[in-house]
Amino acid sequence: MELIPEALSTLSDSRINSLPITGVNCKNGKYDASVYFDGSDFEQKEIAGVISALTKANGRIKSYVLSSTGWYKCPTFKFINDTSLESSKNIEDLFRKIEKEKRVNHEFRRINRNCSSRL
Repeated sequence: MELIPEALSTLSDSRINSLPITGVNCKNGKYDASVYFDGSDFEQKEIAGVISALTKANGRIKSYVLSSTGWYKCPTFKFINDTSLESSKNIEDLFRKIEKEKRVNHEFRRINRNCSSRL
């Protein structure tokens, strides 16, 4: 997985030369590989351009991987925007909201008990 970011760093396109790669999934007997990248720094409308630039660079990336590994064949890369990071952030926000509501409810019950005991 570390070879793909190294290969991207050699490219001149600033959109992709420091793009974080979050995962690689080889399939079809390692003839194809899905490469997941973190596109959270881009607007949704820019993602298509990033994928297009990555697809155009596929040959150069494959050449880099082949020369670095000595492999006979390299998979064809398909680039996919990894949205799991955004989903993870949304889940973390939800957990924070639940925790805040628990604290508020706990404080409310404590105040209720104090008021009830005074009556």
